[in-house]
Amino acid sequence: MSDNYDIAIIGGGPGGYVAAIRAAQLGFSVACIDKGERLGGTCLNIGCIPSKALLQSSEKFAEASHALAAHGVKLGQIDLDLATMLTRKDKVVFDLTKGIEGLFKKNKITWIKGTARIMAPGRIAVSGATALEITAKHIIIATGSESMPLPGLAVDEKRIVTSTGALSLNPVPKRLVVVGGGYIGLELGSVWRRLGSEVTVVEFLDRITPGMDGETGRQLQRILQKQGFTFKLSTKVVGAKPGRTGVFLTLEPAAGGEQTTLETDVVLLSIGRRAYTAGLGLDEVGVALDERGRVKVDHGFATNVPGIYAIGDVIAGPMLAHKAEEEGVVLVEQLAGQKPHVNYDAIPAVIYTNPEVASVGRTEEELKAAGVAYRAGKFPFMANSRARCNGETDGFAKILADSETDRVLGVHIIGPDAGTMIAEAALAMEYGASSEDIARTCHAHPTLNEAVKEAALAVTGAPINI
Repeated sequence: MSDNYDIAIIGGGPGGYVAAIRAAQLGFSVACIDKGERLGGTCLNIGCIPSKALLQSSEKFAEASHALAAHGVKLGQIDLDLATMLTRKDKVVFDLTKGIEGLFKKNKITWIKGTARIMAPGRIAVSGATALEITAKHIIIATGSESMPLPGLAVDEKRIVTSTGALSLNPVPKRLVVVGGGYIGLELGSVWRRLGSEVTVVEFLDRITPGMDGETGRQLQRILQKQGFTFKLSTKVVGAKPGRTGVFLTLEPAAGGEQTTLETDVVLLSIGRRAYTAGLGLDEVGVALDERGRVKVDHGFATNVPGIYAIGDVIAGPMLAHKAEEEGVVLVEQLAGQKPHVNYDAIPAVIYTNPEVASVGRTEEELKAAGVAYRAGKFPFMANSRARCNGETDGFAKILADSETDRVLGVHIIGPDAGTMIAEAALAMEYGASSEDIARTCHAHPTLNEAVKEAALAVTGAPINI
C-alpha cells in the first residue's frame, strides 16, 4: 500500500465513493478512508437502500392483503414472514456494497479501513486495525451526517430508535410513535404501518414535511391519514420514560401548555440529521465550521485551509445522496482542470411513501416570499388514463412558471412513481425550459408522465383532459 496519493477522501458514502471513482477515471491516485466494515456509508448500509427495500416489501404485503381483489386476484390468508423480509433487505445491501468494492478494485482505488484524523494539510493519520499515516495533495472530507439527538430521549436502538434501529424491528410493534414529520420518519412509518403498526407522528411545527410545497404537503398528510396515520402537530416531546408495558412519552403544545402522556411500544426519533465532523481534527488544523457545525466551503468546495475540501451532508445544502454525488464529481473534475458546476436549483427530492412525493426547484411559498410573479398549472392523476388503469389516482402534478418569461421555476408531484417522473422536470429546468416547452413535447400514451404535460398546459389554462 502506498502512503502518498493525489487525493485522499475521508468517507466512503455516496459522495466519497463516487468522487473516488471519478477521480481515478481522471488519472488521480486515490485513497478512500472509511471506518465502516463496508463501503457505501449511511445511505447504502443504514439509510436510503435498506429503507427502500423494506418499503418495496411492505408495499407488496399491503397490496396482497388489500388491493389485489379489485384486479380479480383472489388470495387466501396472507401471512407475514418478517424474518425473510429483513433478510432480503440485508442481502440487497450486501450485494450493493460488494459491487462498490468491485468498482474500487476495477479503478485501482485504495480502500483504507479505519478512522481518519487530519494532522495537517496533506497529512492524515488512520487508526484502527492497522495504524498508518498517509499524505495527499488534496484531502476531501465526505463524512456525511448522523441522526440528530433530542434531549429527554435516550436512544437504545431497541425501544427508542433512530432510523438505524427502525430498519430491524422484530416483531412488528403494535404501536409506533414517530417523532418528526420529515422524509425519513414518514417513510419508515409507512413500512411499519403497512405491516400492522398503529403509527402516530408527533411534529413540533404545524405541518409535516417542512420546506415542501405547502399544498403538496397537505395532500400527503390527508392521504397518510386515510392509510391509518395519526398526526399530532404543533406538539413537542419533552421526555420519555421506558416502562414495563412500553415507553411513556411526555408531550406538550409547541407554544407551551398542559402536558400529556402518550404510551407506545417503540419510539422512532427522526427530527433531522447533523453534519458528522467528530474526531476529524478540524479544530487543530483550523478548518472553519458554520453556526450549525457544518464545514464552510467556497463555490469550489474548498475550505479555508489550502488543500482541504468538503462535500455532501457535511456542508450546507440539502442532505441528499445524489447532491453529494454531484458535488464529489464536480470537485474532482475541477481539480483536474475542468469547469463543471452544480446547479442547486435543479436538484430533485423524493419522499418514497405511497404515493411518492417529488419536487425540484422552488415552492409557491418561496416564490411568494421572494416577490416572484408566477403562474401555476396543476393536473390530477384522477384524470390520467394510466393512473386509472393502475388504480393509483391520488395526487397531482404541479408546475410553477415565471409569469413573464414562462421559465419553469418549480415542479411538484404527488402520485404514483413521482420519483421517476421528476427527472423530466429536473432535465427541463437544467436546460432553462419553459412550461410551453414541456407542453409541446410529445408524451407517450397512456403514461403517468402525461400528467406533467397536462400540468404544463394548465399553466396557460389549456389542459386537454380536464
